[in-house]
Amino acid sequence: MSQVTFYLMSQPDDADASAVERLACQLAADGWSAGHLFLLCEDEAQALRLDELLWQLPPDRFVPHQLQGESGQAPVEIGHQPPRRRYACLINLARQTPLFAGHFAQVVDFVPTDETQKQQARERYKHYRQAGHTLEMRDQPVLAAPNPAQP
Repeated sequence: MSQVTFYLMSQPDDADASAVERLACQLAADGWSAGHLFLLCEDEAQALRLDELLWQLPPDRFVPHQLQGESGQAPVEIGHQPPRRRYACLINLARQTPLFAGHFAQVVDFVPTDETQKQQARERYKHYRQAGHTLEMRDQPVLAAPNPAQP
């Protein structure tokens, strides 16, 4: 079974991106070299936002990534459909529990500050527990300040 880590979010969303999206990008930057990652998004619009957020990271935090369906074998893939390759870690930004979560050694999920999204996270937690995954809760780490778009 997978190791599932939930991050308890404490920072609210800002105008450009949600705190969850920013943390997901930070986690991808921190962890992609240890094994390939798949960022599961709610929809295509979110996948495109994450793609842009990853490009906005400072050069020393570069994350080799691609959108689902693009050719190549980048260590980080962003999509809203089940992955077609094997990955070490799933970062789940979708509202529902992915049925394929057990295919990953590690799953990262989030408990946002919004009450509706918090309830959705509780449901995902229950599903992971019922499936026999090992669960862990962590407080949100301090997020790096967003990098303004480079001209």
